[in-house]
Amino acid sequence: MLAVRTSLSSKVFNRRTLATVATEVHKATAIDQKFKVVVVGGGPGGLSVSSTLSELLGKNQVAVIEPSDKHYYQPLWTYVGGGLKNFDESVKAMGEVMPANAEWIQDKVTEFDPENNTVKLADGQTVGYDYLVVAAGIQINWNAVKGLKNALGKDGVSSNYDANSVQKTYEFIKNFKGGNALFTFPNTPLKCPGAPTKITFLAEEAFRLNGVRDKSNVIYNTAAAKIFGVDHYGRVLQQLADERNITVNFQHELVEINANNHEAIFQNNANQELKTYTYDFIHVAPPQGPPNFIKQSKLADAAGWVDVDKETLRHNKYKNVYALGDCSSLPTSKTAAAITAESGVLKKNLIADLQGKKIEDAKYDGYTSCPLIVGQNQLILAEFSGYTGKPLETFPVDQRAISKLAQYLNKEIIPSIYWNGLLKGTWTGPSAVRSFFDPLRSKRY
Repeated sequence: MLAVRTSLSSKVFNRRTLATVATEVHKATAIDQKFKVVVVGGGPGGLSVSSTLSELLGKNQVAVIEPSDKHYYQPLWTYVGGGLKNFDESVKAMGEVMPANAEWIQDKVTEFDPENNTVKLADGQTVGYDYLVVAAGIQINWNAVKGLKNALGKDGVSSNYDANSVQKTYEFIKNFKGGNALFTFPNTPLKCPGAPTKITFLAEEAFRLNGVRDKSNVIYNTAAAKIFGVDHYGRVLQQLADERNITVNFQHELVEINANNHEAIFQNNANQELKTYTYDFIHVAPPQGPPNFIKQSKLADAAGWVDVDKETLRHNKYKNVYALGDCSSLPTSKTAAAITAESGVLKKNLIADLQGKKIEDAKYDGYTSCPLIVGQNQLILAEFSGYTGKPLETFPVDQRAISKLAQYLNKEIIPSIYWNGLLKGTWTGPSAVRSFFDPLRSKRY
């Protein structure tokens, strides 16, 4: 996007916020810009909400604060790392996906002041709001693993959680000639918690197809106590790992990469002992956590996430503040699928607040999905409530079964729904489809 420097100030404004430049004349004004709704974050949650609200409220009413000039469809990165999709299919310019009626403020939030209904930006501006929606995603803490940041993307060290490194993953897998292939899962919440397992299965399959499986040790070291958090699907996944001779070590947390010696050091969290593995290839799912500017704010709970009611998505203290997605305290898996359902609930409740209507609050049931890719044409379509751990499956079949059709749906159809439905505010999850199939569904659970 173009930027214009005004002679009134040294600050730089995105061209979609030029209408507010006049406020710079009044240096004594505490608030530089004010909007009916301010959305922090231009990811799927922020864009879904801002698309709907800016269409409803019109121009100059909704602002999106987002520093990046690119928007990534990150669920596609497993396919990129597995050699099944091109990276270019996962990225668009932020200007292409930003709602036409929303003001895009291309800057970072540094502080929240919910007592005065303002946020402060990195350039020093103060932005006011009537309502605030926080959808700022999750922070990846590369430095939490010693040596990882410098090793990433080089000499067999990769991660599908990084835009540059994901483009190296398949190159390393394709050129793997045997030895130890390590895969890790951190001791923190993370976005798409199934992703570390998916790339493990895709790599193992690639080693078989490339004729090096008999020379390879495929090792999945997870800091968790089981392979997948929801047993309904986890038991199937563990059985599959056993059948494919994938070694799974539980409570093994990666703490250091010694790239010079091709060594990965893990701590056994059961007894605090350290164990060193040599690697020829390693895929790292890095430690993650709440963004610092949220963690240090009045909006945060004790763990650093935006403290919202798990059903209404409204802040537990500040009733004109909402949050959704990875930065929120919602106790469900941090996935784009969860955001679809969360966005529908949030928008219904927030629109009622904006219109001064008394309604029965919409309530989020914890719905999320983790399409578990276990081969090039194989997928287990896990759909469940993160609140109860019980299945919330869309289709009238047992979705624990490996499915080629489900793989096609996830790989070819859902990306289009993401770009053309979720980001535009029109897709709020598969609940209506699930209801349609309810008469055909067997009562298995």
